[in-house]
Formats: sequence, structure tokens, C-alpha cells
Amino acid sequence: MNKKDIFIGFIVGLIANIIGLLLAIYFFGNGQGIESTIKKSIAEGFFTKLISLGALINLVAFFIFIKNKKDYRAGGVLLATILVAVTTFILKLI
Repeated sequence: MNKKDIFIGFIVGLIANIIGLLLAIYFFGNGQGIESTIKKSIAEGFFTKLISLGALINLVAFFIFIKNKKDYRAGGVLLATILVAVTTFILKLI
């Protein structure tokens, strides 16, 4: 059951990150569409910053799981956040 809870937390963390990324694009996209904002952010080199801003939503999911004593799910969210951080670091190097 622990692996299942970690997996659920991991999926929640990834979904929260995607939602956070879309919110960051919405707020910082200057009224442009999602696709054009992503292309522009990649061209100008701030796409990794948008991904990092999207990861902030993981804090909400993490603390909700901690408050409800779902420690393994919170660990899954933490793993998703670490994956996003490593991915952001790799993309920054490329």
C-alpha cells in the first residue's frame, strides 16, 4: 500500500506542476496563447523559470497531504518536485 500512496502522490505532484505551469503562462503570457508563450519562453531562455514557478503549487498539495497524515503521498509529491528540479537543471544546462 505504501508504493501505491507514493505513486498517487507522485501523480498529484506532476498534475499540480502542470497546473502551476499553465497558471504561470496565463499570468506572465501577456494575453498570448499557451503555445506561443511556450515558444517565446524557450526562444528567450526563461522556460525553466516558468517550470519552477509551476512547481510552487506542489507546496499546496504537499501540505494538504501532511495535514491529513498522508505521509507517503506527501513523499510522492516531494519526489515529483525533485524530478521537476532535476529536469529544470538539465534543461538549463542545454
